[in-house]
Amino acid sequence: MLILHCPYCGVMADETELAPGGEAHLRRAGPESSDEEFMAYLFERENPRGVHFERWRHALGCGKWFHAARDTATLEVFGTYPAQVTEPPEALLETIREKRPGWQWRDLK
Repeated sequence: MLILHCPYCGVMADETELAPGGEAHLRRAGPESSDEEFMAYLFERENPRGVHFERWRHALGCGKWFHAARDTATLEVFGTYPAQVTEPPEALLETIREKRPGWQWRDLK
């Protein structure tokens, strides 16, 4: 069973208390975007085997959204952090790199 730490209320919540929200750190396509850019925003998502950054909501707790970094193959959780950031904390990225040498995170810029 997947267990995540809510960074807001401090509870270790199992997946029955949480609601998944898909991939984290997506940039919304604005009104000036082309049809192709908007379609890519709606439908094109990463689905890696390995490290993935996801959005979760503590639905049966504080109700707040947060981000989690986990391995989709092993369900190992590397950490959670508030949803109000545009990229994962550097300390979390370093933790992942230590456990997965050679791992690279996508460039958001």
